Amino acid sequence: MVSVSAVSAIAAPPAPAAIRPSVKLPAWLEVAKPRLIPLLLATTVGGMALTAAWPLDPVRMVCTLVGGSMASAAAGVLNCLWEQELDGRMQRTSRRALPSGRLAQRQAFALAVGLTVASVLVLVLGVNALAASLALLGLCSYVLLYTALLKPRTTQNIVIGGIAGAIPPLVGAAAATGHLGWSSWWLFSLVMVWTPAHFWALALLLHEDYRSVGIPMLPVVKGLEVTARAIRRYSWVTVAMSLAGVVALPSGGWLYGLLVLPFNARLLQLSGSLLEDPSDPRRARSMFRWSIFYLFGICLLLVLARTPLASAGAPAALLAAVLHLAPAAAA
Repeated sequence: MVSVSAVSAIAAPPAPAAIRPSVKLPAWLEVAKPRLIPLLLATTVGGMALTAAWPLDPVRMVCTLVGGSMASAAAGVLNCLWEQELDGRMQRTSRRALPSGRLAQRQAFALAVGLTVASVLVLVLGVNALAASLALLGLCSYVLLYTALLKPRTTQNIVIGGIAGAIPPLVGAAAATGHLGWSSWWLFSLVMVWTPAHFWALALLLHEDYRSVGIPMLPVVKGLEVTARAIRRYSWVTVAMSLAGVVALPSGGWLYGLLVLPFNARLLQLSGSLLEDPSDPRRARSMFRWSIFYLFGICLLLVLARTPLASAGAPAALLAAVLHLAPAAAA
């Protein structure tokens, strides 16, 4: 990653824009980054819904989600261990469990090892070896590829490092069928192209904090306007990629295609608004929050498309509900 000059010692950076209310978690739970896990599980279920084996046996599904949660938690702990010194220098992260001394490194490492071993055992014994291998690959790609290699060296860190967050759909498909069909690779690709717009919206809010410690996020190196244009481009690519779900689904693709339209319209609206004024934190925050809701929504639509709703007269009512919900979710 490219080097970035630190801010002057006599002028502390402004406090980063708040993304969510601060909630104090137990130290051992905080380092596992539990807020990141629900979206990973949603894409795991989305990968399952794309297979002909849907719905899965409940035991297999529970084992997949539990094993995936533990792998994600282990990755979060290892990420915190690797970035402990960096977190201590960033205003947003200086009070985290490791840099603040609320949790010892030895304890965190033992937790990461235990979670990793437990994840592999649950997935191998309760699901299959392919799902376990993919979950372990996701863990390694997040810690080694993104955190250690890419994040401190290149503005494209999240573009390539997005591989880690895109693996859960493959885990879901592997759990359902024992192999990976092209539909699972479609959702993998969708998450890959969704990730830059999602993360760069957050980086716009936190660019001064990243600048203060020399992390070359795109808005730090290229500026806010270039970042907003990149977000707009990736939003269009995400919209185009999302439409392929119509043919990726074994059934119910027409329902998915109908209901995904308002999600895509809102994504393009917010990315266009952000481009008009990239320095407005309210616009960046709305884009960031909607991007999260967007991916949750995509996975929900994949599940809905595989239910009896797809063959009933419900699409009009569902579309009305989505149109009513969308503006409030991005507010």
